[in-house]
Amino acid sequence: MKTITIQGQRRKETGKKATRRLRSGGEVPCIIYGGSGIIHFQVPRVSLKNLVYTPDFQLADIHIDGIAYRCVLKDLQFDPVTDVLSHVDFLELVEDKKITVNMPVKYTGQPVGVKDGGKLDIKLKSLKVRTYPRDLKEHIEVSTEHLEMNRSVRVEDLKLKGFEILNSPRIPLATVAMIRVLKEETPTVPSAASATATAATTAAPAPAAGPAQPVPPAKGSPSRGEKKK
Repeated sequence: MKTITIQGQRRKETGKKATRRLRSGGEVPCIIYGGSGIIHFQVPRVSLKNLVYTPDFQLADIHIDGIAYRCVLKDLQFDPVTDVLSHVDFLELVEDKKITVNMPVKYTGQPVGVKDGGKLDIKLKSLKVRTYPRDLKEHIEVSTEHLEMNRSVRVEDLKLKGFEILNSPRIPLATVAMIRVLKEETPTVPSAASATATAATTAAPAPAAGPAQPVPPAKGSPSRGEKKK
């Protein structure tokens, strides 16, 4: 599997003042543990870019004072204000000693349910596993070809030789979900009773007009037959 080579230098000072000075100079304080002891060292921040800022699972071949340490990235710390990488923990690989790591999941194949109009919904992008260093690989491959509509592949469905999966068995890894289709709005159909009432109102004849009523004269106006003085 892919391995990144990093050149480090053992730290001579480990106090807070020395650490601040180290970070301001573009270096990152790091430690290696899990092997024969804990090693404090420093590396240029730029040399960690290809290892830290990637979703890939990779090994780190760290050279310190002429000694090589085969490790995996275990923990990262970033400055809460500047978001700059401030500390890295590495776990040394010992061949006969199991380790716990998060490994990315790669999904393969087009599900049957997607061909029928569904959508593949990815629930987990990585799995927490326990294994020997010799069994490590770049990713865990999961086939989704058999998934029908509204079906899921769960952690308990995986059969991985050499790996103990630490996630809950019932957690779904991926699901084929039915795409929600919006129904077109249809015009409201009036009920039989309202339709009858509307028809009756339309068909009813208008009331006959009565004899014209005389319009009373306006106040102060001469009545019919009077002459103006």
